[in-house]
Amino acid sequence: MATVIDSHFLTLTAIVTIAYQLLFFVITALLKFDKVTDFAGSTNFVIVAILTLVLKGSWHFRQIILTLFVVLWGLRLGLFLLLRILQWGEDRRFDEMRNNLGKLAVFWIFQAVWVWTVSLPVTVVNASDGNPIIQAADIIGWFMWAVGFIIEGSADQQKLHFKKSSENRGKWCNVGLWKYSRHPNYFGEILLWWGIFVASTPILKNAEWLVIIGPIFLTLLLLFISGLPLLEESADKKFGNVDGYRVYKRRTSPLIPLPPAVYGNLPAWFKSAFLFEFPLYSRNLPQEELSWCRTSGRKNGDALKIG
Repeated sequence: MATVIDSHFLTLTAIVTIAYQLLFFVITALLKFDKVTDFAGSTNFVIVAILTLVLKGSWHFRQIILTLFVVLWGLRLGLFLLLRILQWGEDRRFDEMRNNLGKLAVFWIFQAVWVWTVSLPVTVVNASDGNPIIQAADIIGWFMWAVGFIIEGSADQQKLHFKKSSENRGKWCNVGLWKYSRHPNYFGEILLWWGIFVASTPILKNAEWLVIIGPIFLTLLLLFISGLPLLEESADKKFGNVDGYRVYKRRTSPLIPLPPAVYGNLPAWFKSAFLFEFPLYSRNLPQEELSWCRTSGRKNGDALKIG
């Protein structure tokens, strides 16, 4: 089919994304109804992927596969988050935004940027005229996506099941994948989007390689802005004075799943340099615990033990 606005659909997807997020912003602002926020973000990815695939109309196997991946991820996550918030009630992230139109607008603008940027690899693949044979990069990317998708979905279900049990009320989740990572769902999400990028590389040329900003943006967002920092801060405030939680945090990787016996005995510099154990994830712990974290490399073996 003919080019729509620009050959890579970048302007079109920006317009569609802004319009879609604006619609839900108006709903949230007027009705004070923020239960559809995550659903709006996740389904926007689905709309962008399907729209670009259909408009291009070339239906190459690589385009179909990557579009299918985005649709599966977006619908699974969107429905999961929607059902969860409907069960739990209000989204606490909006406690300070509901009556502040400026802060609310900034949030929705940022969500539009997130959707458009992270979608870039799929957008460019679907807009491409190239169709090289399936390569090793395709297989590796598909495998990364599959592993990430399974990890994210499994972690979400495990935590939901954990929180539903009255016996676990007031406890932190440390079952299943959460034994090996404090945020396995985010690890899965980062992995699957890097997989989509890797699978897009066989068709990338020249400036098209800039689509790498998609997975980079997502990774930085989850590591430093809206993902791990907020959840680590919340957990530290709730459980920071509980010995068991502090032991769990010392021995459990923040992102990449690892056996606690392995992670707990790694030096602090290695954790920080290679496993994303950054100081900002512990700034709300008691001061004595912060001191322990800074010197943990010399006394990991002296810590309290858990199974």
